Amino acid sequence: MKLRPLLFGLALVAVLALPFLTDLALGRSWVRLLDFALLYAMLALGLNIVVGYAGLLDLGYVAFYAVGAYLYAMLASPHIGMHLPLWVLLPGGALLAAAFGALLGAPTLGLRGDYLAIVTMGFGEIIRIFLRNLNVTNGPAGIDLIDPIQLGNFSFSATHRLFGLVIPGIYNYYFLFLGLTVLIVLMSRRLEGSRIGRAWAAIREDEIAARAMGLNTKNLKLLAFAMGATFGGISGVLFAGFQGFVSPESFTMNESVMILCMVVLGGMGHLNGVLLGAILLAILPEAFRPLAQLQQQTFGEVYLDPASLRMLLFAVALIAVMILRPEGLWPSPVRKRELHASEEDNASTPDADPAPGGAA
Repeated sequence: MKLRPLLFGLALVAVLALPFLTDLALGRSWVRLLDFALLYAMLALGLNIVVGYAGLLDLGYVAFYAVGAYLYAMLASPHIGMHLPLWVLLPGGALLAAAFGALLGAPTLGLRGDYLAIVTMGFGEIIRIFLRNLNVTNGPAGIDLIDPIQLGNFSFSATHRLFGLVIPGIYNYYFLFLGLTVLIVLMSRRLEGSRIGRAWAAIREDEIAARAMGLNTKNLKLLAFAMGATFGGISGVLFAGFQGFVSPESFTMNESVMILCMVVLGGMGHLNGVLLGAILLAILPEAFRPLAQLQQQTFGEVYLDPASLRMLLFAVALIAVMILRPEGLWPSPVRKRELHASEEDNASTPDADPAPGGAA
């Protein structure tokens, strides 16, 4: 028991020192990659509420990400001449995304499985096409010159000094995203153990039985869509302020599929697994980038396009994990028992030798 506080303290120090160590070992670009990994972690945690807790397959989750990003881009840039502060735009993005989540959930309450996936995929594409064709969103050109994230007089994009230590802007964003990720994890954990979380689990396992037990499945599913969308809107607001530019091409269906892969790969319904999957899938494609240089050194020529080769190896890694560990890299104990129940049953009941004369 005494080791747990020590291990927690060491882990906390390692997480806080990670951007400094990463910058020294791999360069400033990898610190930026850590920032994006935390953004993806927030998105994956939001989708985990819909997919992991309530069991609703959502392939249009990136639409809520886009709603939050465009809200910040339009109201914190010269685009329409407004420069609202973060403390207004962050809850505004969360509320607007939650409204869109309820709007998506309302007509899909009677759908499950593949049908729900198709409808949500269409919803995500409709939002992207609207953003691409509306004049108020500047169409395919996107919105640039977006204000960086700022709280009062503290700008996260500026370099600051703390006790003689120089902290660049990209480090500031890391600590901001880390704090919000921890907050979302705590909220998700409280939701999981609450009455609402147990009701979502009942719907995920058997919706008919849950309805027979008196649960209002329609309102609970609407709440799941709205709660998941809230975290997506928050991530979108942070993305717009961090990137300084948004366009419809940043919110394609591929992003939704990638976020879903993070949830499934790490372990649906398990917060630690979802975080692990988000960080791995955000970093893994970048880790394959040196393959072009390796081809040049080995064969004297680059035979395969580096980008295509990276994505090929990325896909092979995903397939291997799904075959070897279908429950995810870090699954919840409940899901692990469900997937391996038949194997355990077969192992615990060996075949009996047939009795003479054919009698069992």
